[in-house]
Amino acid sequence: MFKLNKSFTAVALAVTAFAASAQEASKADMFGQETPSSVGDSAPAPASASPRKLTITNTAAGLASGQAQGQGRAAANGMNQTGRFAVPANGAREGMDSRQLPKQMAEQNAPLSEFQKFIADNTGRVLPIFGSEFFANAPSTFAPILNSPVPSDYPLGPGDELMIRGWGTIDIDFRATVDRNGTINIPTIGSVVLAGVKAGEAENVIRNAVARLYKGVTVSVNFGQLRAITVYVVGQASRPGTYTVSSLSTLVTALFASGGPNANGSMRRVQVKRGGKVAAELDLYSFIAKGDKSADIKLLDGDTIYIPPAGGYVALVGKVNSPAIYELKNSSDSVASLLDVAGGLPVVADPRRAYLERIDPTKSHPRSVEEFALNTEGLQRPLKNGDVLNVTSITPDFSNAVILRGNVDQPVRAPFKQGMRVSDLIPSREYLITRESTRRQNNVVAAGDLEKDTTEDADKIAARIGNLIAPINWDYAVVERVNRSDLSVQLVPFNLGAVFTNPTGPDNVQLQPGDTVTIFSQEDVAVPMDKRQVFVRVEGEVKVPGVYQMTAGDTLQSLIAKAGGPTGNAYLFGTGFFREEVKKEQQANLQRAADRLEAQVRSEQSAQAANLAARSPTDAAATAAQFETQRRLAEERIARFRKLQPTGRIAFGLDPNERSFARLPQVTLQNGDRLVVPSKPAFVHVFGAVNVEASPLWKANSRVKDYLKLAGTTSDADIDNAFVLRVDGTVVSSESQGWFFGKIGGLEVMPGDTIVVPEKLDKQTAWTKFTQGAREWTQILANFGLGAAAIKTLRD
Repeated sequence: MFKLNKSFTAVALAVTAFAASAQEASKADMFGQETPSSVGDSAPAPASASPRKLTITNTAAGLASGQAQGQGRAAANGMNQTGRFAVPANGAREGMDSRQLPKQMAEQNAPLSEFQKFIADNTGRVLPIFGSEFFANAPSTFAPILNSPVPSDYPLGPGDELMIRGWGTIDIDFRATVDRNGTINIPTIGSVVLAGVKAGEAENVIRNAVARLYKGVTVSVNFGQLRAITVYVVGQASRPGTYTVSSLSTLVTALFASGGPNANGSMRRVQVKRGGKVAAELDLYSFIAKGDKSADIKLLDGDTIYIPPAGGYVALVGKVNSPAIYELKNSSDSVASLLDVAGGLPVVADPRRAYLERIDPTKSHPRSVEEFALNTEGLQRPLKNGDVLNVTSITPDFSNAVILRGNVDQPVRAPFKQGMRVSDLIPSREYLITRESTRRQNNVVAAGDLEKDTTEDADKIAARIGNLIAPINWDYAVVERVNRSDLSVQLVPFNLGAVFTNPTGPDNVQLQPGDTVTIFSQEDVAVPMDKRQVFVRVEGEVKVPGVYQMTAGDTLQSLIAKAGGPTGNAYLFGTGFFREEVKKEQQANLQRAADRLEAQVRSEQSAQAANLAARSPTDAAATAAQFETQRRLAEERIARFRKLQPTGRIAFGLDPNERSFARLPQVTLQNGDRLVVPSKPAFVHVFGAVNVEASPLWKANSRVKDYLKLAGTTSDADIDNAFVLRVDGTVVSSESQGWFFGKIGGLEVMPGDTIVVPEKLDKQTAWTKFTQGAREWTQILANFGLGAAAIKTLRD
């Protein structure tokens, strides 16, 4: 019995020891993490509860500290919080924001090299150094490192941050930074050596480390903040110094950050020195001109970028695609190699002539010039320091062309053919219909819609009759021919009409290369009257009003006869004859008269202003106010005077009692003339200083004084200077009649006449000078054919 109990006790102790051993092993699998306990920490876990999955993380608890550490690393690496490149200490004032430096540098004028100054003195133009614009247009900030893709061949090193995630039998969400020993430490996994490991292989290395302890875990690795490196920029740099840049930086990006070479620095032999040796040499011309980055190596911590002085400069000017100053790389540089960098020659460059200006300090006259062609031999000419290559442009001259211009459908430059004649340039008369003539023909139909009236103004329609095609000078055209031997110009005139009527005749001139054929209209070179086309309009009291085509020598009587003669209501004395040429002359004379009147008013204003100084302050102020009012009034009326439009009317000066149209002047008609035969008016118009401006009925044998009694004159009416605007366009005044005491009251008034009574002008003011003298104004109005409408405009 005792033995049995002893054996049972031994078995119980063994089971207890095994359970304790299993519990300790379970704690070991939790990597030291505490197991969850129930209330009182004494209740055992349910037998059916599953074990908790292992989670490895430092992102939740250590997020704030991680951010602080990241900011600390960014500050230590010379970067701001967005990961931008730092600025060298000697490149800006202490504490200056890196984004401000490029802007301030751009605001300063870049210093010119001595060769740039030399070229500017000789050409009057400051040429840039080729490639300098590449650095002048560099952005003021650089892309954040966190957003930059990491190349698969990037070697990891101390300071690089990795974001490790895993899921499966365990969960991993862990940020790790490679320490100075080149390793990262992952809880429960241990140390993983990553120094020198390529970025594309880092995931496999970490996956293998996890797989040694845990099976069925999927691992993903991304990169966070990358380490920064320090490089040195020395030599002929724009901003030499120490630069803290990303470990992904290359030679070009570091040059970008430093502003590139200065005015004397080389762009063709930029070197990277590493461990006392030249690791790479970059020709920026190959990169800028052709995009060749084969020598753009990645930088390592401690690299030195050395920019040596330029080996020499040449200038390309004239017709080249990129006029600039170019650096010579070595003595083997030729015209072809520099033009290749410059993008070649434009199509307007003349390869037959190029000029090379060369400097030789050993000679008494250091500068010389050579001329050569840009052929195979010329392109291989070597260039030397200080050379200036000037490429000329081609002469824009056609060697095999003839030109047709003038009154033609389409001015052209046509190719010359052997035996070519004028008729080859102008195959038919339709080639002489100008585009303006075609436009007028197309516009004879008014465009509109249902809501708009499509009828045209009758005056515009009548004015366009007969003017659809510009009249051509068929008797004269000319060929301009340049004699290449002495550069003289020879004119070869010919009869254009004979070219079509007799193509085999001498007027069909045989052309030569370079000839210019000019066709004229009758407006370009005025032809005799008997050769012009004449379209005249007659309106009013004729039996058949309309537009008639007249011949040379036709007169007003011929026109009235062609229109069927006057009707019984025709009023001969009021007949108006209008000519466009006279209208233009009247317009020019009217503007000259306005200029003279304006000058007269200004002279009077100056005289009155000078007289104000001699008066007392009180009188001067009152006079000045009155003077200002008069000045504004004068300027307003002069402005109205300038707006008057002449009619182009020609006054016949017939006797008012004349009844026969045969007594009209024998005026030869011109194209565009207009004859208006009115009916006899029933009214007389009275304007001016009258009580009522009216148009009373005309009565036979009535006088001016009779109508003035009807209208009534005001107290300031100037009866002595009253005048009458006749219906025929003439003006009658007291002085022109020369009657006793200069009175006009006894003048017989004809139907349609206008009586004008001016106001008395007692004071000599600027406006007095402007308006005094009815005789002067009546003469002006008569000459310009302005009539009663002009008087109304001036008064209003």
